[in-house]
Amino acid sequence: MNSREWTDSGTKLFHGALDRLSDADLDGPSLLPGWTRKHVVAHVHHNAEALRRLVSWAATGVENRMYAGPEQRNAEIETSAQLPAATLRELVVRSAEALAADLDALAPDAWTHLVVTAQGRTVPATEIPWMRAREVAVHSVDLDAGVGFADLPEDLTAALVADAIDKQRAHGLTAALAAWLTGRTAEAPTLGRWL
Repeated sequence: MNSREWTDSGTKLFHGALDRLSDADLDGPSLLPGWTRKHVVAHVHHNAEALRRLVSWAATGVENRMYAGPEQRNAEIETSAQLPAATLRELVVRSAEALAADLDALAPDAWTHLVVTAQGRTVPATEIPWMRAREVAVHSVDLDAGVGFADLPEDLTAALVADAIDKQRAHGLTAALAAWLTGRTAEAPTLGRWL
């Protein structure tokens, strides 16, 4: 599969996991420290909206950042996590559909246009589907609704591992990860902030 296909399959997986949860379940804890399941759903919704801004940037050439800053991102999640469950469910479905339509409508030459991620990385628009695939796949697990990493396509899981290693390399953990992954130490390095 490619990133765009992973986006679609991950979105279906996320919505399937969400559908298995009752409204009351959404107020329960997710696998992310300090976040309820509503926080996860709110984040996935706002991530779709943020990525739509990047697609717009790629399509028009007019800068359109994912977020004004981390404060905006955090405030959106916190506010939306207080919405009624039915409203939040509707929002996450609509934003996913809108993002899929935007991606499908992007002109072939626009895929090479550069955009800037929330972390400040400059990437071609071809990275946008991967950014979304990663979000919906990992957060399907974070909902704690019966989906695990073993339920993800193996090639997607391998791409997630490579991506996570790249992120940890930026924090100087390459040697510690290599020692652990090659079985030279039984103790995994402390990885810090979750992906």
